[in-house]
Amino acid sequence: MASDRVTVTVEETVADVRLNRPEKMNALDPPMFEALAAVGDRLSHDTKIRAIVLSGEGRAFCAGLDVERLDAISRGESLLPFADLTLASHGIANWAQHVVWLWRQLPVPVIAAVHGLAFGGGFQIALGADIRYVAPGTKLAVLESKWGLVPDMSGTQLMRHLASEDVVRELTYTGRIFSPEEALSYRLITRVVDQPYSAAMKTARDIASQNPFAIRAAKRLLNEAVACDAATGLASERREQQALIGSPNHIEAVAANVAGRAAEFADPEPALARHDDQAGRPRQVSTV
Repeated sequence: MASDRVTVTVEETVADVRLNRPEKMNALDPPMFEALAAVGDRLSHDTKIRAIVLSGEGRAFCAGLDVERLDAISRGESLLPFADLTLASHGIANWAQHVVWLWRQLPVPVIAAVHGLAFGGGFQIALGADIRYVAPGTKLAVLESKWGLVPDMSGTQLMRHLASEDVVRELTYTGRIFSPEEALSYRLITRVVDQPYSAAMKTARDIASQNPFAIRAAKRLLNEAVACDAATGLASERREQQALIGSPNHIEAVAANVAGRAAEFADPEPALARHDDQAGRPRQVSTV
């Protein structure tokens, strides 16, 4: 899978997704928004994918919204395929929010490997990942206030579950650049590592070696946990575990661990990976 703005290669069960506008430090323009949305849609339907690594080509992860587009917007032009940002065109999100929110909504874990710069919309894209590994020296910023705007790509909803409220407010109001070490202390990133891409690929392969039904269930539970009450969350745990216990992949996981060998897991079948109308959970296949 490839486009002018985002490339995707798949090695076994890990998808390697790269923002691919290095001459502009992967700045976001309409084709980049469209490419991200298209890649997210394709990956959401690929039941062979078990983990995703998200990175940027060239000197930076993503420098945020293209300055030329910001200038065009200030002159009355529209950034996106629609002019009304209040329109929730993708479920609960508009187009700009969707290209960040989609990483949380994908059924498998996403690990962002961040280097160089992650400003504004680029920082918000990284926030959409489940896990963020960041290289030393990377410059990070919630930069929208510099341009007279607010974070509008899901960032306010994602940051509030990671950092303390006062930290989120300070970074948002000032737009100041902060370091990976500061981001780690704020709990906005997972780790500072010398080679974030290599670390992200290792984590992705480790995840891909687990029961894919269990990993998908865990992501559903953790997504829900930040937005539900305890009773709802505990009920979801019960349902997910009930579906997993005694399933073919659970039996295989136990057998492989006892034997000290690598497990051979079945992936969800496309026809059965659709969401249940009531519970919103993919149904478990019953055969290996």
